[in-house]
Amino acid sequence: MISVIGDRINPGFKATRALVEGSDLAGLQALAAKQVEAGAVALDFTLGPRGKSDPAFLADAIRAVQNAVDAPLCFDYPDLAVQRACLEAYDPRRTPIINSLAETRWEMTELLKIRPCRTMVMASERLEGGAGRPNRSAGEIASTGKRCALRLMRENGLAAGDIIVDVSVSALAADTGGLNRAALEAIGRLGSDPELKGIHISGGLTNIGQQLPPKAADGSDLKRQLERAFVTVAVPLGFDTVLGTPWHSFEPLSEDNPVLVQFRHILTLSGTDVMRAVRKLYRPA
Repeated sequence: MISVIGDRINPGFKATRALVEGSDLAGLQALAAKQVEAGAVALDFTLGPRGKSDPAFLADAIRAVQNAVDAPLCFDYPDLAVQRACLEAYDPRRTPIINSLAETRWEMTELLKIRPCRTMVMASERLEGGAGRPNRSAGEIASTGKRCALRLMRENGLAAGDIIVDVSVSALAADTGGLNRAALEAIGRLGSDPELKGIHISGGLTNIGQQLPPKAADGSDLKRQLERAFVTVAVPLGFDTVLGTPWHSFEPLSEDNPVLVQFRHILTLSGTDVMRAVRKLYRPA
């Protein structure tokens, strides 16, 4: 069964941005409750730049949301100081999730000394020769995810079940380099690795439909079906955690679903062939 970490407490969404800019704590509480009621097992939490510039509001927002729901918060900041402020404001009786830990930001493991935390590791970037490098192949993604997970278990004492490896889902419309194909292959490698038994594998599904029109060629909801298409392919490989909108369905599509059929075809392509095939998703034949 797939678990959903709700992604809506993020000013990247226009409605949430209005709540953050208006200091609307009651609105944030309602948004948190709506996600939990829709099935979210945890809530991703970021206030964008205001989380860094206004620590008092950050703390108030965290306390307000945790007073509204019991679901753990997943603090989504690639910044040690902001993460520390989040942990200080969070109820010490609860276990949060640190999002955006990466091999290139390994100093964030210092947070694990403050209190027990689960972690979400970004496998999309690696440390090589002292510099950060983007991961583009399945081998790079999987090896980075494995390396980080094993370090967390061996050096920091985390249980496998407290580690979520995020493989990064890319916008399909611009994926001429096969990043989604690489992510799916990496999921298979991570999910079948006996040394990683028990870890969780995730991806942010809202990304996949970016830059695409809302409707498929048959008039159905294109973006929601693409999210489900990714899940349909990924879950049998070991993918078990969605970072997404909880009231969207993440049930697998039937194998004859036109969007799934075309998605599988797109995964075999590269370059401009991808763009031509993507257009067929929303342009009637």
